Amino acid sequence: MHASGDAPVGSSDDAATEPMRIRPLTPGDAAFLRSVLYHAIYVPPGHEAPPPAIVEQPELARYAAAWMRRPGDLGFAAEQGGRRIGAAWLRRWSSDDHGFGFVDEATPELSMALLPGYRGRGVGTRLLRHLVAAAEARYAAVSLSVSAANPARRLYERAGFVAMGDPERGSITMIKRLVPRDGV
Repeated sequence: MHASGDAPVGSSDDAATEPMRIRPLTPGDAAFLRSVLYHAIYVPPGHEAPPPAIVEQPELARYAAAWMRRPGDLGFAAEQGGRRIGAAWLRRWSSDDHGFGFVDEATPELSMALLPGYRGRGVGTRLLRHLVAAAEARYAAVSLSVSAANPARRLYERAGFVAMGDPERGSITMIKRLVPRDGV
């Protein structure tokens, strides 16, 4: 990984020669998170994708709602050619209001989404590395929920996430224990 966060990344469009930059998410990225959230939904081959409005359902909308207004919100955006192409972010939940990969109130849940033309090109790996490195200063662990059949599961396993229990309705909750840094 380059210290600056800039390195060429391949894509299916003309921006392939542009360097990719990873930067912290800000409150101004809330609309982008709502739109890219749709691309975090795994659609198995041969299945019809749900309508984009599915991200307005409360159980999904909560992942991007009021971005950076909740304690513990942390994330990064990947940009190439001046365009945001993906994001990875963490959000903490309460036991009364939580996401699919909830483990406990101290462990934030990871969400990651890339625009389709950028999958399988190292963008997700770089976003995940940046996010985990930043999380190590704040948290003891990070969790997520992923479809057992989703190819992204291999990315998470390579990054050190391990499955917790048996898949529920085809989804697996995974956790990564972090190396403690300043204050954890």
